[in-house]
Amino acid sequence: MEKDLSNYRKSYEKGELLLDNAPENPIELFRNWFIEVDTHFNLGETNAMTISTIGLDGFPKSRVVLLKKYTHEGFIFYTNYKSEKGRAIEANPNICLSFFWPAAERQIIIKGKAEMIATNLSDGYFESRPRGSQLGAIVSNQSEVIKNRTDLEQKLKALETHHDGNVIERPDYWGGFIVKPVELEFWQGRPNRLHDRLRYKLKADYDWQIDRLAP
Repeated sequence: MEKDLSNYRKSYEKGELLLDNAPENPIELFRNWFIEVDTHFNLGETNAMTISTIGLDGFPKSRVVLLKKYTHEGFIFYTNYKSEKGRAIEANPNICLSFFWPAAERQIIIKGKAEMIATNLSDGYFESRPRGSQLGAIVSNQSEVIKNRTDLEQKLKALETHHDGNVIERPDYWGGFIVKPVELEFWQGRPNRLHDRLRYKLKADYDWQIDRLAP
């Protein structure tokens, strides 16, 4: 079975990214792009991002998760620390994040180091989650082989009964990571495949070198 995709083509004409207009801090450019995309394009989940890690088996693996916060220090998401993703980050904290917003013809690739956030910050976010999401984080041994979905749903019902009317505390194996960037690349689609690419590389604390890359 095969399908030739060579005729899938489009012309990118929705914007430009010029070095003269680029801010010195890439987090400022990320914020500007995020707000523009979230405001003017109907994407549903603008904060959806791909996280790539190097697994314990030596292979890279990518998956889509949701960005929950960004600050001048980095990008925060939450996960099960014992999951395949969590164990991969523990073994090798060098990871890559990427955002692709096709409606805006934009992409951002972020290289950085992941660190666990403070436990009180994870507690605060866990408390803000819907009760069903709290229970789901507890009942799921993320990435582990399970017998079937029915067994998982029965465990959830039992947990709902057990915690009925009680505050659900965050399990210590679930919490947040912050990815502190060392490099960000911003891509804006342009006509004739002459795309704009600006790369920010960290030289020292909050001191970034900006280069324009060939498309």
